[in-house]
Amino acid sequence: MGLPTGVFGANGDVWKRQRRMVMAGFDPVHVRTYFPALQTVASRLAARWSKAAAQNTFIDLQSDLMRFTVDTIAGLAFGAEVNTLESDADVIQQHLDKLFPALFKRIFAPIPTWRYFQSAADRQLKASIHEVMTAVDGFVAQARARMQVNPSLYTQPTNLLEAMLAAADQPDSGMDDSQVSGNVLTMLLAGEDTTANTLAWMIHLLWRNPDVLAKATEELRQVCNDGSHLSLEQMAQLHYVEACAHETMRLKPVAPQLPLQTIRETVIGDVRLPAGIVVIGLMRRDSVSEAHMPDALAFLPERWLSEVDPGHAAHSVKRISMPFGAGPRICPGRFLALLEMKMAMATLLSQFDIQSVDTPDGQEAREHMSFTMTPVGLRMRLRKRSLV
Repeated sequence: MGLPTGVFGANGDVWKRQRRMVMAGFDPVHVRTYFPALQTVASRLAARWSKAAAQNTFIDLQSDLMRFTVDTIAGLAFGAEVNTLESDADVIQQHLDKLFPALFKRIFAPIPTWRYFQSAADRQLKASIHEVMTAVDGFVAQARARMQVNPSLYTQPTNLLEAMLAAADQPDSGMDDSQVSGNVLTMLLAGEDTTANTLAWMIHLLWRNPDVLAKATEELRQVCNDGSHLSLEQMAQLHYVEACAHETMRLKPVAPQLPLQTIRETVIGDVRLPAGIVVIGLMRRDSVSEAHMPDALAFLPERWLSEVDPGHAAHSVKRISMPFGAGPRICPGRFLALLEMKMAMATLLSQFDIQSVDTPDGQEAREHMSFTMTPVGLRMRLRKRSLV
């Protein structure tokens, strides 16, 4: 598709250099600095949902949560003012939304027809890629300009992009602005669909499990009763809500397939694999298996809070469910993603009462796989909570 390579797609020494640069930006100290941007976006989400509650209208859950994550990642990661929650224009979002489905379709296409004949969809995709990369290059240029005016940003970056540029400018980094741009794009894509989809599934599962919803609501209202001016310290106290997020990702992982390619001949189990073959790991198979945990299909966040029997550590839910991957290539943004999820849930459950979460036909939300796994048709009605 002609997209620059970011840390998720890089390999070898290029991956090692990019990983160092990206992890520098996700340092917990830096994330604390980014937090005010997340607070701003959460207040916009509350305002949008307050309007829907006052009008008693259905909320397109997936659409609103995608707006929340796009605004969040643009602010936290790039210091850019992208405000889709208070606007229906959502220009960058409508272009971003075309990339993952197109990538998924091309991966499985038996014939690469786009190389020989450009369909209308191919031309639209090309235009969207151009618009997205124009925005990405603009984010990098703006950050460069800020850092030239204020050199202190090299040691005290205010967003992920500034931290990556500071790391890239180190003498031995081996990085340039094109690789920074690749990771800006990666953060935009990885930070939009995945977190929004998980939040939508989480709200859906909470509604279908009233006892769990009641516990999560009670915890939130004890920690942050009115839902305004939510702090990082309050987010750290939301243990049950975080357990709900982990349990959601166990049952509804947004990346249920993890394709890997062998770099040399190897053996997995008793199967010989030649170099260059693609192996697709099915990330949900064991995490919903009774062989690995009791009541495997039930939504039980408590299983994430229980102490693991040392004698059965290999069967711990934390070892079976790996929504962020595992090993050296585990998702670098997992801490930030969980923080976003807790902030969105704190905004929802502290300020509103959920009236309903359903689909237009009243059926179970369908799973749609287009690189990430998306719930289809979820809508929500809210009532503004009275604090009197």
